[in-house]
Amino acid sequence: MGSTAAEIVEAVVDCTREPLGKDCDESHFSDELPAHPVSLSSYYLDQTEVTVQAYRRCVAARRCEPISYVEGARRFDVPNYPAVLLTWDDARRYCEFRGARLPTEAEYERAMRGLSGRRFPWGNLYNSRVSNHGRLGIDWSDTRDGYAELAPVGSFPSGRTPDGFLDLAGNAAEWVLDRYMPGYREGPATNPLGPSSPPAGSERVVRGGSYRSASPWLRSAARSSEEASERLSYVGFRCARSFVRRQNP
Repeated sequence: MGSTAAEIVEAVVDCTREPLGKDCDESHFSDELPAHPVSLSSYYLDQTEVTVQAYRRCVAARRCEPISYVEGARRFDVPNYPAVLLTWDDARRYCEFRGARLPTEAEYERAMRGLSGRRFPWGNLYNSRVSNHGRLGIDWSDTRDGYAELAPVGSFPSGRTPDGFLDLAGNAAEWVLDRYMPGYREGPATNPLGPSSPPAGSERVVRGGSYRSASPWLRSAARSSEEASERLSYVGFRCARSFVRRQNP
């Protein structure tokens, strides 16, 4: 999990190829340090981001708050789009409604990397045709992938992981369970979870990059963060559930 110093240099090189690449430096990616081994218990993860249609079922059951589509945001109210404009707590409540939870940051990275440590969910080389991405420029959108903003979930089957996960990079970035800290602890970890109290603040980790993200932020190790109370058009989520082995009666 995380990046080595050499991998961060490689990310900076990729970043400098963007329209505003002159602004790129190692500080953009330093929160990925240090690279460290992680062991995880078995878990399940949604194949795609949670859709607007799926989230509506929770609203209908009065377990979730309706999505607030204001100030022109009605264009995101499409049944097979990722459910966005939701706070971290909205996402957490929906997953609980399903008897699930948000994935941890480590679980999300494991899904992206696989056991081989892939640089991107689909492999080690960037491919602009297999995700709904953006660019680092005055205009963040990049319509060369076919979409200026959100796309229906699963629109890029060529970007799926060998395990079958879709849209882990691009489309909507995704809330995960952890509080954000700028960096990791040294050494091996088992089932890690971000700090539950100060010095961590109210920011939560966001993973996967979005339709606004250039290639360096679609990498398996890339991290970002947002205030837990934010409602953003480019942040959605998916749910996870721990594997519990059934006991024989």
